[in-house]
Amino acid sequence: MHFRKIFLNNSDVTVLFGKMTKDWFEREGIKVKFKKWISATAASLLLATSLVSTIPVAHADEVSTRTIAEESIYDLLVDRFFNSSGTNDFDTNTQDPTKFAGGDFAGLKDKLKYIGEMGFTIVSIGPVFATEKYDGSMPTSYSTIERHFGTSKEFQSVVEAYKAKNMSIMVDFPLNNVSPNHEWAKDPAKKDWIASSKNGQVQWDLKNKDVQEALIKSATDFVSTYDIGGVRLTNIADADTEFINAMIAALKDTKKSLYVISNEESDADFDASFSPATADIYRNIFKTVDKDSSKLMEPFTDEKPTQIMVDSLETRRFTFDSATENMFPPTRIKMAMGALFMMPGIPVVQYGTEIAMNGEAKPDTHQLFNFKTDEELINYIKHVQSLRNQSATLRKGDFEVLKNEDGLLVFTRTSDEEKWVIMVNNTSKTQRFDLTPEQIGEGKMLNGILEEEKVRINEKDVYPVILNREMVEIYQVKNDEGFNVPYMVALGLVWLIFIGFVVAIIKRGKVRRQEQDA
Repeated sequence: MHFRKIFLNNSDVTVLFGKMTKDWFEREGIKVKFKKWISATAASLLLATSLVSTIPVAHADEVSTRTIAEESIYDLLVDRFFNSSGTNDFDTNTQDPTKFAGGDFAGLKDKLKYIGEMGFTIVSIGPVFATEKYDGSMPTSYSTIERHFGTSKEFQSVVEAYKAKNMSIMVDFPLNNVSPNHEWAKDPAKKDWIASSKNGQVQWDLKNKDVQEALIKSATDFVSTYDIGGVRLTNIADADTEFINAMIAALKDTKKSLYVISNEESDADFDASFSPATADIYRNIFKTVDKDSSKLMEPFTDEKPTQIMVDSLETRRFTFDSATENMFPPTRIKMAMGALFMMPGIPVVQYGTEIAMNGEAKPDTHQLFNFKTDEELINYIKHVQSLRNQSATLRKGDFEVLKNEDGLLVFTRTSDEEKWVIMVNNTSKTQRFDLTPEQIGEGKMLNGILEEEKVRINEKDVYPVILNREMVEIYQVKNDEGFNVPYMVALGLVWLIFIGFVVAIIKRGKVRRQEQDA
């Protein structure tokens, strides 16, 4: 037997050690509550060493040098997230989904830790301008902050608080479709700025130079007033590319590090591309199993980084689609998130996806967030994003597809420093994929992060990766050094604690017997 094949992972050792401890106490007839403490100590020590040995360390300067391709976006609506302050709760009705529900800037500040722990680096909070609808779709100004959300001072406080935790706030700026009560629409001097009015909204004449200049000035004034990290231009369908490019240039002149994106397709010079077809591709592939996954790579043919998602605030919920397919939505969401965060795009996740929020159309898809739900999906996102955020390779390393067929996807992320293998088994059966030394290198092993599986080369000189149905595993390629030194050190520490504890119990028993004899 080769010693390098003898290996115990943290769960194996914890179970083994806990059983030995239990057996010893039972033989000795000692009933104490320290057994659970011993097992917990073993687990803690082994977990600590496993994290040290398997997770790459993030460099302090990475945040300042990140590009948008390395970011991840959490997309929410202020009104539907968290209500922290009652001072702005006027004309609210949580029972009527078309009305304001009370979410505010103070709520965003209160939940900073919640979003930060999931690992998101950009928080897109939708429109914040004065509006007649909870989702900002009927703005009445391009300068005044919506009072249901809070004050301009509170908004700036949120921006600063998130920035202090290396997260940036992104705000929507709608170029069109405003309320008839918009301050410009009510100004007689700007009557020729209006092109039409339909569906109860005003459409600006975006070819009018005065309108263009006014929109650019409003956007740049907002960026110079509040230290936000990004602007998402919305309702751009009637704007020509030249005008949009002029706005993008003006915004970046105002703040060089500003990200400017859109939620619509465009040939303009946005920092990232967007396509509704991309969301449809991912939604249709991951909403059920055994789907044709050949189009999964299409979004990555663009020269720009691509926003990848399974739903948006304008579409039905991914949970709705997967439930319609008679699938279990939490499992489907895990599959989608595990793949999205490992691929070379910009993951965009809608608020509520992490709690399997349902809904076919808004406002039902814009439910008030429930923070008292099961945390399984939340913890899954935390785990996967922590890997991505700590490894530059997983964010921007070379991307190579090894297999992509009917839901089975195997790909690598590689840099000069490290290599990862990601297996996505979005099928109805257990799947096996054999990796060769040519693909991952000689003398290596695969260290599974999510399921803690270790894969070594077998007698056929391949690395057999086997994964159960509807699962994602992320393998770190490491040198196969035989014994896992950190685990052995941890195991030694556990035994020292155990021996010390036993000695203390024996001494305690002798003293008790002497007292009884006396």
